[in-house]
Amino acid sequence: MERDLPPFLNALLWRIVLAALLTAAALWAAWQVRSLLLALLVALFLSFAFEPAVAALAHRGWPRTRATGVVLLLAVLVIVGVGFVVLPPFVRQVATLLDRATDFLDDLGTEVEVFGYRYSLDTLTDSAGSISDLIGRYASTVANQLAGVVGAIGSLIIRTFTVLLFTFFLLADGPRLRRRLFAAFPPERQREVARMWEISIQKTGGYVASRLQLALISAAVHSILFAIVGLPSPVAYGVWVGVISQFIPAVGGYIAAVIPLLAALAVEPSLALWVLVVLLGYQQVENYWLAPKITAQRMSLHPAIGFGAAVAGILLMGALGAFLALPVAAIGQALVSTYLAQHPVESTIAGDEDGDGRSDVVEAEG
Repeated sequence: MERDLPPFLNALLWRIVLAALLTAAALWAAWQVRSLLLALLVALFLSFAFEPAVAALAHRGWPRTRATGVVLLLAVLVIVGVGFVVLPPFVRQVATLLDRATDFLDDLGTEVEVFGYRYSLDTLTDSAGSISDLIGRYASTVANQLAGVVGAIGSLIIRTFTVLLFTFFLLADGPRLRRRLFAAFPPERQREVARMWEISIQKTGGYVASRLQLALISAAVHSILFAIVGLPSPVAYGVWVGVISQFIPAVGGYIAAVIPLLAALAVEPSLALWVLVVLLGYQQVENYWLAPKITAQRMSLHPAIGFGAAVAGILLMGALGAFLALPVAAIGQALVSTYLAQHPVESTIAGDEDGDGRSDVVEAEG
């Protein structure tokens, strides 16, 4: 004779099944609105970054709504200004490369010898069809790609507007939102939550400030050095290198170097060599002296933690993940050092070769 399960076990099983179903439904819903959640995450990061500026204006008597609008408008104007400085030389460079490609095709009208083989424009068109046939063959593909580019630009505009809207509400209504958030915790925990919130604002603001400072220095130095070696439009390429190398962690320096090198190659190969020397030389100075000095004052993030966080961010969310990973890592490091108890450690135990037997303790951040 089969025995029924005890009532408490039967109820426990039903609760487990219900919890699993609710978890699966929540994960499915989160996946369906992942773009919206990502926009909210970016907006939260931007609200942390701009909060010190908005708070400073609010302390001067500005309404938070007006202060938020001014700060966001200035940020948008800076981004648009960088685009106006950088884009025109890029367009001219593309036109120059296309002109050189046309000249190269014209030169193929006569036979040329490459590695013992003779080529001409006539033989190429005989084997692959006329140029008009080639253009017609790939016209539909190009049209589809252009449609995809237009769609991507439209999607980017919508996402940017969504992020800006979320950021505006998070900043303009910041104090009231924080009160509602803190009210969800018991009174004895509210002070700790508020402290964690302030640490997040401090570290995120410090990260953005350090990136801006490094970008300004990098743009100025590269502009001067590019002008010295004779690179056309040195200010535009200097601004490009400064912005891209600082706001795309880990791989930004390599991405930023491609455009100036291509521009130099279009002028003269020897110029590309000088541009490469400038890029590598400044990179060494920044990595070993400038960046550690500035980031130590702003974020106090260990280089190994920063590199690991950037790589993890790239694997999870691409370039955006790398950008968000560093302040998140700095916040986590600050919280751990704040709430983890620190105890004295003798230098002889720690293996300090220069130690004199004293007991040292790591001071908490935050």
